[in-house]
Amino acid sequence: MSDIASATLPQAPAMSTEDFRLGRPSIVGPDVPEEPFPIRLSGSVQRGFGRGGRDLGIHTDALDPITSVAKTGIYFGFAQLSEKHEGEEPRATFEKDDLKVWPMVMSLGWNPYYKNEKLTAEVHILHRFPTDFYGHYLNVVVLGYIRPELDYTSRESLIEDIHTDIRVALNSLDRPGYQVFASDLIRNPPHL
Repeated sequence: MSDIASATLPQAPAMSTEDFRLGRPSIVGPDVPEEPFPIRLSGSVQRGFGRGGRDLGIHTDALDPITSVAKTGIYFGFAQLSEKHEGEEPRATFEKDDLKVWPMVMSLGWNPYYKNEKLTAEVHILHRFPTDFYGHYLNVVVLGYIRPELDYTSRESLIEDIHTDIRVALNSLDRPGYQVFASDLIRNPPHL
């Protein structure tokens, strides 16, 4: 999937990183997802900037951004990798666990810390995969919004907030109204 810029995507409201970090909740959203969620995405994983794993120690996978229904920021939900493959990238070999439905955190935005010129959607699946899987299909169901995109003054602050986002996502997904979507992703994957 490619990175797509969209003039119609609203920017998150300006807020200082320090002010926002003071009031971080441990769970976000209502007890069940509300409109516009769930948002279902599917597509082949593309090479991004390579910063997630290299600079941050947090591997991400690039998908086409959601441009019509979402504002920039950090989202949570579930993801499932598929053995379906397309393109020139080498086909990966997976263990059975790798193909399960896993919690995910997704950044949708301009990544101001890195001064991106293109809108990106970067999915971090909360599972350690043995290899990269560019070209393989990824099914995602986005279930909620965690926070706006922030411009960080240090890489360490960015990494700390990513780890907080992961905890918030896991806590938020642990509710019955969200867990049902893990099995739903298996039964009703997005269009492939």
